[in-house]
Amino acid sequence: MPTTSRRNVLRKSALLPLALLGATSLTSFAQSGKPSGDPVKLALIESMSGPFANTGEAVYRNIAWAVERVNARGGVPTATGPRPLAVERFDNKGQVEESLSALRAAIDSGARFILQGNSSSVAAALIDAVNKHNQRDAELQVLFLNYSAVDPAFTNESCSYWHFRFDAHSDMRIAALMQVLKEDAALKGIYLIGQDYSFGHAVVREAKRQLAQQRPDVAVVGEEFHPIGRVKDFLPYATKIKASGAQAVLTGNWGNDLTLLVKAARDVGFEGRFYTFYGNALGAPAAIGDAGIGKVVAVADWLPNMPTAESAAFYKSFRERFPKPQDDYVHMRMQLMIEALAQAVERARSIEPRAVAAQLERADVTFAGQRGQMRAMDHQFQQSLVVGVMERKGTQGVPFDVEGSGYGFRVVRQISAEQAALPSTCKMVRPG
Repeated sequence: MPTTSRRNVLRKSALLPLALLGATSLTSFAQSGKPSGDPVKLALIESMSGPFANTGEAVYRNIAWAVERVNARGGVPTATGPRPLAVERFDNKGQVEESLSALRAAIDSGARFILQGNSSSVAAALIDAVNKHNQRDAELQVLFLNYSAVDPAFTNESCSYWHFRFDAHSDMRIAALMQVLKEDAALKGIYLIGQDYSFGHAVVREAKRQLAQQRPDVAVVGEEFHPIGRVKDFLPYATKIKASGAQAVLTGNWGNDLTLLVKAARDVGFEGRFYTFYGNALGAPAAIGDAGIGKVVAVADWLPNMPTAESAAFYKSFRERFPKPQDDYVHMRMQLMIEALAQAVERARSIEPRAVAAQLERADVTFAGQRGQMRAMDHQFQQSLVVGVMERKGTQGVPFDVEGSGYGFRVVRQISAEQAALPSTCKMVRPG
């Protein structure tokens, strides 16, 4: 399992002044210079090889950049002095068993903060494993910080004191998409397609429920699941989509499963809309091309074309740090997650997981104009969401494109944290 070079993690990032990005709610550190204590290890468990390696590398860049920023301002203060953060990579190859092995290796290496998100099936296994580990070994407890695994169960019936989610779950994302979909007058039939695992099924299930409530006139003309990460040719699926007569597709697909799907849809001449969770990144806009202008809709916690100076400065600073077009994958929630962790450690004056969890439950951070608050009852981060529509770079509202594709996303709807919030069935069991 490869580990990142500490030299790279601690390298000072090419950031714009923090004043341009917007002040965080963290107390200004009194110390100056570099943190001197032992590094606080963050274990990133993701696909660093295999069909979804690009997603793991993209997440790593976000986390490493956030860590660099914390370290550049002095690290995290503890009772024994300031300490730097250090992120170590553990390759799970996209597999549950590999992820559980990586978790054991991370704990053995001294990591007390586990980061993962690019698969809800992996996240489910990690939540269960962390719960059991923390019950068995009170001296080596860990926290699980989840930035992308959006199965609603994780902050509902399967909620855990040791798990914190920093992304909006799939029901919240669908509700945001519905804000735009319900105004699509041309929509008469929709095709639902997803990856065949818990998250994919959760998306389709909730999409049908919300469609019945908000657009009962729209028929679901197709519902299909495909193996995750194993389909190389989506032409058969795209052919069925076109033949169904649908005017739109709704999908939670991510990574190559999304890119290959939209590319196949373009190849068969499908001209309908795509309502997506992740259509704004990882090759999807370039794959769709001009056919996606005005048709590909994506929901996110933040988009580069948010119409604020703080947002623009934040995005420009990331692109300065990672100038290659293929590295253009930045998520505000991952930055807020690391800021929230730093805030919690500062308040606890400790890296002991139980003490940090008690502070992380009440995290309230603001960065680059984006505010997020952790909801203590279920550990679901509450933040605003945005919906964007794909347009050519340079059109009104689209100063930035995606991955050098020439296409970006114009923000068409902003949903406040209060509007995005959904009730929870979580019955949190807290340690005695």
